[in-house]
Amino acid sequence: MLFSANVIFDIPEIVNFTGFNLDSMKIIRFLVIIVFAVLVFNGCKKSSEFVVSGKITHAEEKTIYFEELLVSGTKPLDSMKIGKNGEFKFQGETGYPTYYLLKMNPGKHITLLIDSAEQINVEADYANFSYEYTVDGSPGSEMVKDLTIHLNRTLEKLDSLRALNDMYLTNPDYENLKEQWNEEYNQIIQEQVDYSTKFVMDNPFSMASILALYQKFDPQSFVINDLQTMRVAASALNSIYPGSAHVKALYANTLQILKDEETRKVQRFIQENGQNSPEIILPTPDGKEIALSSLRGKVVLLHFWAAEDRGSRVVNPALVEAYRKYKNKGFEIYQVSLDNNRIEWVDAIDQDNLSWINVGDMKGCVQAVQTYNIQSIPYNYLLDREGVVVGQNLKGPELDRVLGRILN
Repeated sequence: MLFSANVIFDIPEIVNFTGFNLDSMKIIRFLVIIVFAVLVFNGCKKSSEFVVSGKITHAEEKTIYFEELLVSGTKPLDSMKIGKNGEFKFQGETGYPTYYLLKMNPGKHITLLIDSAEQINVEADYANFSYEYTVDGSPGSEMVKDLTIHLNRTLEKLDSLRALNDMYLTNPDYENLKEQWNEEYNQIIQEQVDYSTKFVMDNPFSMASILALYQKFDPQSFVINDLQTMRVAASALNSIYPGSAHVKALYANTLQILKDEETRKVQRFIQENGQNSPEIILPTPDGKEIALSSLRGKVVLLHFWAAEDRGSRVVNPALVEAYRKYKNKGFEIYQVSLDNNRIEWVDAIDQDNLSWINVGDMKGCVQAVQTYNIQSIPYNYLLDREGVVVGQNLKGPELDRVLGRILN
């Protein structure tokens, strides 16, 4: 310590000697106490260094590797030969829970989830290194172990049922047995899904939930397919570990899945409504409401834009040319504005010579945007004479090519 109790108690004498008044003495005493508290806090602050040590039996002279588990691949950090006593030790530093691997060879590894300052002890036998081990001093690593062991047991049960199925293929009772095994197989699958889902929902702020979300029954089948569970974990983890590459990947993946799901909803909506695309009824600048469905019989470009968006304004000249070329052949543009400023909207229509149907509620046309899953602007859908979507996000030469094929 740089400051002691005696130093603090001596302050009045120093102050009196230098001629400071009582208020000055109080201020200086207060400041020194603050400095003392800061130094004590810094001295007691949690270190970011961790230690992983332990013992691997029957592994004499074998090499153990310590690697960081990245989003894609691994990063070698250290390695050492195990001596006669089977002991090993690695040190590292991390600011937040991070995934690491202890590897004996490509087929034997233990996954650890290490937080700062943890003193971790791992013990195992070389023969069952990946499956039968103990880990202490790291709550995250213990959770990872539980997840791994539970899934491994599930996979073993499924493998046993598949083996029975193959063994009894020629048995006269196969069909009856198959039905029984299928029921058991599905039950085992569901139990694993329930276990993993509950784990994530119970531990949304734990990095261990990332492992649960990405566990698989096989290369094509994730254990958890529930989007809400994924959203909960992605949101929770991003709020406290935004710098983690694993969290960033999970968050981006979740956003993409949500986007894809919205796209599928639009496609299902269109399919379920037969040939009719979703309806839009919005007012023109002069207040007249025009329905998208009123344009049946024409080929319609449903175009979303905003006057204040530079990208939208850049696209407008190409639309003007397309409209000039095809309007007398049954082509119409139904342009939906996402603007909130009526003056900017009307000025842009005039300046860009947009002589087709322009509509907007000056509130962002939220319902239309959601219905057609508009993620960015400018964006469009091309509808044929019956209102069926035959193209989307068509621009420039591609729009001209498609219109030429349909209208010529």
